[in-house]
Amino acid sequence: MAEFDCGLVWFRRDLRVADHTALYHALTRCRRVYCSFIFEQPLLAPLPPGDRRLAFIHASLGELDASLRAAGGALLVRHGYSIDEIPALARAVGAQAVFTHHDYEPGAIARDAEAGRRLEADSRELLTFKDQVIFEKSELLTGSGKPYSVFTPYKRAWLAALTPERLAHHPSETHLAALGQVPSDLDQGIPTLAELGFEPAQLPPVAAGESGAHELFAAFLPRLTRYATTRDFPAVKGPSYLSAHLRHGTISIRALARCAFDAQRQGDRGAEIWLAELIWRDFYFSVLHHHPQVGQSGAHAALKPEYDLIQWEQGSAADANFAAWCEGRTGYPLVDAAMRQINATGYMHNRLRMVVASFLIKDLGLDWRRGEAYFAAQLIDFDLAANNGGWQWAASSGCDAQPYFRIFNPITQSEKFDTEGKFIRRYVPELAALPNQAIHAPWLAKPEVLRDAGVALGIDYPLPIVDHASARKLTLARYAVVKSKKVGDEHGTRDNGADET
Repeated sequence: MAEFDCGLVWFRRDLRVADHTALYHALTRCRRVYCSFIFEQPLLAPLPPGDRRLAFIHASLGELDASLRAAGGALLVRHGYSIDEIPALARAVGAQAVFTHHDYEPGAIARDAEAGRRLEADSRELLTFKDQVIFEKSELLTGSGKPYSVFTPYKRAWLAALTPERLAHHPSETHLAALGQVPSDLDQGIPTLAELGFEPAQLPPVAAGESGAHELFAAFLPRLTRYATTRDFPAVKGPSYLSAHLRHGTISIRALARCAFDAQRQGDRGAEIWLAELIWRDFYFSVLHHHPQVGQSGAHAALKPEYDLIQWEQGSAADANFAAWCEGRTGYPLVDAAMRQINATGYMHNRLRMVVASFLIKDLGLDWRRGEAYFAAQLIDFDLAANNGGWQWAASSGCDAQPYFRIFNPITQSEKFDTEGKFIRRYVPELAALPNQAIHAPWLAKPEVLRDAGVALGIDYPLPIVDHASARKLTLARYAVVKSKKVGDEHGTRDNGADET
């Protein structure tokens, strides 16, 4: 028997119909269910006019709304403040309960707490469920009851605690008959990007929506077994390219983890490595939950406080170097290709995220928070937990971070992971005619090689803005303030032996 006559589902970063925990609970516990999404005004306000992430969300909402309408419902979409709009919608449809998913970001936690208070004042409930991770909050702790700070033991605990129930499918898609027909006076449709105050953006290169996610997943499955050997090479189709879909919930993390877990049990090394990447995602959510200071609004704190003592480069020269990094004109081809990729597509290959982060922090001596903020503005798959975790990993200030003295060499990284220069040639076409041996460090090429390739350094392509060997010495001196501190029990587990010089 239904617990509620009417329920309202609040979609956020879970834009799908299938295997949707909150939707499943609403459909099985209520006689009638309505669905909603709020374009959160405070989140939209700082975005640029043609934001790609918003375009991805907007396209995904269109597909979600179409799926709900085909089943007899619709998506109630509003633009404003959730703490106002959700109680108002619950009142308008007569919902006794609002169903949604846990969020782990400090700002979202505060928002949900206020929404819950307002609903309670109106004699309604806010019911939240776990959906975007397999393990959350304090479900995995060390033997002494503390949160894990090192990935490898966290992964062991994750695998040991895994049960079929953790990966169980929630068949929300088979219970859609409980969707209520939206009253015409409440059905406002989905506002256009222009109506939201944005330019009609070109759709991002990643196919949006639930269908786009499943197309990518189906295309990845035949490559899964090769993932361990192909994932680090940006010119090779190795990754799943599902990060944006995981971020916006157009595919279920349970479905992906279940597939990876089953395959690795059969001895598939590629599946084992891919599953570890999914576990890293849970790990970073756990770090954010237990150390919310790393994600507080304003300047994010270093997880290891002593790393906030580091003096980063400041002034006009530092600003000029940061601009060169952002625009892909550092003079280091792999770094520049990676930055041009993120600027052009809103995506960056994971290996390259580590390379450019190390370059910003340990070659240019710039505060990692500047890079973190730039990624947050550019990435379609931006996720606070993973983005902060990745940048603090590179800065050596976070959980299980690489030690401060481990510094990526942008030349050897290029030679190792883009040996033939295919990725560089795609995004730095002015170097395309250089032979493979010269494309990784053009300033070291013989004059006749540059002349034959039509490359005039300083004109067609910049000279390096920093000398790596000199920068490495400066970084070791810069990090001397934390030299006496313990910098990690285990390190480099994600970096697969990247070069240290």
